[in-house]
Amino acid sequence: MCGIAGIIQTNPSLYQQLHLKKMTDALAHRGPDGEGHWQNDSQTVLLGHRRLAIIDLSEAAHQPFHFLNRYTIIHNGEIYNYIELREILQKKGYHFSSQSDTEVIVAAYDCWKEDCLQQFDGMFAFAIWDEKEKELFAARDRFGEKPFFYTYDHNRFLFASEMKALWAGVVEKQPNLKMLFNFITIGYTDNPERPEETFYQNIFKLPASSYLKFSFVYFNYTVKKYWNLDPEKEKKSITESEAIEQFNFLLTESVKRRLRSDVAVGASLSGGLDSSSIVTRMCQAGQMPKTFTASFPGFEKDETAFAQLITQQYNLTNHPVSVNGDALITDWEKLCYHQEEPFGSASIYAQYKVYEKAKQQQVKVLLDGQGADETLAGYHKYYKWYWQELFRNRKLSGRKELIAARKLGINEPFTWKNKIAAWFPSFASIVMERQYLARALSHPDLTLDFIQHQSSEAYYTPPDYFNLNGVLYFNTFTHGLEELLRFADRNAMANGVEVRLPFLSHDLVNFLFSLPAHFKIRDGYTKWLLRKTTEKDLPAAIAWRTDKIGFEPPQQQWMELKPVQDKIQAAKEILITEKILKPEVVSKKIKPVAANDTASDDWRYLSAASIFEK
Repeated sequence: MCGIAGIIQTNPSLYQQLHLKKMTDALAHRGPDGEGHWQNDSQTVLLGHRRLAIIDLSEAAHQPFHFLNRYTIIHNGEIYNYIELREILQKKGYHFSSQSDTEVIVAAYDCWKEDCLQQFDGMFAFAIWDEKEKELFAARDRFGEKPFFYTYDHNRFLFASEMKALWAGVVEKQPNLKMLFNFITIGYTDNPERPEETFYQNIFKLPASSYLKFSFVYFNYTVKKYWNLDPEKEKKSITESEAIEQFNFLLTESVKRRLRSDVAVGASLSGGLDSSSIVTRMCQAGQMPKTFTASFPGFEKDETAFAQLITQQYNLTNHPVSVNGDALITDWEKLCYHQEEPFGSASIYAQYKVYEKAKQQQVKVLLDGQGADETLAGYHKYYKWYWQELFRNRKLSGRKELIAARKLGINEPFTWKNKIAAWFPSFASIVMERQYLARALSHPDLTLDFIQHQSSEAYYTPPDYFNLNGVLYFNTFTHGLEELLRFADRNAMANGVEVRLPFLSHDLVNFLFSLPAHFKIRDGYTKWLLRKTTEKDLPAAIAWRTDKIGFEPPQQQWMELKPVQDKIQAAKEILITEKILKPEVVSKKIKPVAANDTASDDWRYLSAASIFEK
């Protein structure tokens, strides 16, 4: 896990090593263990690296890494199956000078070219310069765990792990007001229709599951997608016991691979099903990880007691992290500096404090449970999609899923509107889109000029398939998961901590999307397959919990604090100065809301104003 930065230029005098050094200095938090810089003989290519040493701590793994007197690679992330791949490549005649996964990547590229990406199980963003072909090959992992940003014009191509490195490299910081409009009105932190877009003009991100080739000869680039799965593919005919066995095998193997490290590995432990399942498998693999739990004393949704059930069962040392609203204001500028783009709730701050605690305890690697909700249907919002699917297939009453859910206290609504959506999904999609856009265009706090100039590209994107696997695909690959991965990457790397996500093994995700919907929701329970697989290892109070909380801090209470309200007022004034909000908004009473509340205008103003900071 590291920070990478690079420059390709037609004019060798345009940028020098000092500019590259500024870029890597801006990424020092991502790699506190060392730095490296390189340029080719013509000084048209400059590559920089900040190192967080996790695998092969020796100087042999130093980056930029050179291979076969032809390639130079800079790499951020981990390839978890690097040991198996190295053995395959050795049999093909390749020789290795280090024990690093970075060297395996560049050897695999020499062997298979872009098809090497199909071989990798990992999270990564890397760039390989081929001096012979005068070509840069860059790629990002399947789900977008690791970031890759770039900017381009006719005589330069700059890229980096974070946008602040590009700004340090003399790229002007210009807010993208169209993205800001969609964030303020409907809460989007990305553009599902153009996944390369960011909150800043002329800075783009390489989409997940994609690679980029930059030709110095033509001084231009192409981007291609290298991996996808089909949510409509015919589902496997598989028994309950077979599904449980296969799921358990894949998840266990994923955890074992993500334990590969030359430094200590700990775990985030919220007290929920996902993180508890990960910690259990770590213990079964012979690990005794330090665990870290966000604590909100006196808050009804504090999960510390659930986390203690796991740590007591396995005799683990847990490190609770007490998080409060006063600290939020103290850390606000630092949090926004690391996140770079707006975020929708205070949950991001709670996560930041957990990773900060891990750093204080000298734990460099954490396993976390992210990805399970999106692939296994963990949120209550997924009930309606499954019920609509059953209703359309005339199986809702026969399965008695509604009755089972109601008995468990699930109050997710299912009305005539859902029945219409089940029968006429295309019509429902159009209605949903128009409703959201109508609300956006009539937002009472926005200036008419801001609406008129920025709403031409307003968007609300519904799923392509109106069934459970379709919406899970949408949230995993189109809109939802990558947002959470961005939060986690910036929060972890702000503290020099690497986060690994066992639920995002692509083999595991492939398997889950091959299963019929009733393996995800059954008898009123979300994530049914995970519950059944882990029920023998976890306390029933965790395995069969129905009060889905997520990672929710007492945001409403925090927003009632005067320092927080003062910060929101200051944010409003910034947005008024930028002619985004009407002047009278500054006198409107602030409305404190919970972290999962969609009516979160004041929080969005607070977060949106951060992109105007110089």
